[in-house]
Amino acid sequence: MNRPAVRDAALLIFRAVLGLIFIAHGVDKMFMTGMDETVGQFSALGVPQPQLSGYIAAIGEMAGGAFLVVGLLTTFVAGALALRMGCALYFVHLGHGLFAADGGIEYPLVLLLSLLMIVIFGSGRASMDGVLSNVDA
Repeated sequence: MNRPAVRDAALLIFRAVLGLIFIAHGVDKMFMTGMDETVGQFSALGVPQPQLSGYIAAIGEMAGGAFLVVGLLTTFVAGALALRMGCALYFVHLGHGLFAADGGIEYPLVLLLSLLMIVIFGSGRASMDGVLSNVDA
C-alpha cells in the first residue's frame, strides 16, 4: 500500500536526524575540537591539503546538515556529503576494521548509505524542495 503522507513524514524525520548529526560533527570540528586540532588530525591521517580539507569538512557538514534539515537542494547536498563520507571512509576508517569503537567503517558507512537513500528517494513533500517545486509560475 502506498501512503505518500507516511513516506513524506519518514523522509522528513530521516533528513532531520541525519542533518543534525552532520551539523553536530561540523560544529565539533570547528568549535569544540577546534580547527588547529582538526587540521592536525587530518594531516596525521594523510588527508590531502589538510587545512583546506578541514575547513571544507567542518563548513560542509554544518551547512550541508542545515540544508538537509530544511530540505533545500537536498539531493545535491546529500550527494556532496556522500562524497565527503567516501573520503572519510578511505582516509580515516578503511584500515580499522568494521566496528566504530575501533575507528572502523561501521558509522561512516551507515552515514554514506543514508545519504545515498536521500539521493535516490529525494526530500519528500515536507521540505523546501517540495514547497518550491509546487510553485505555480
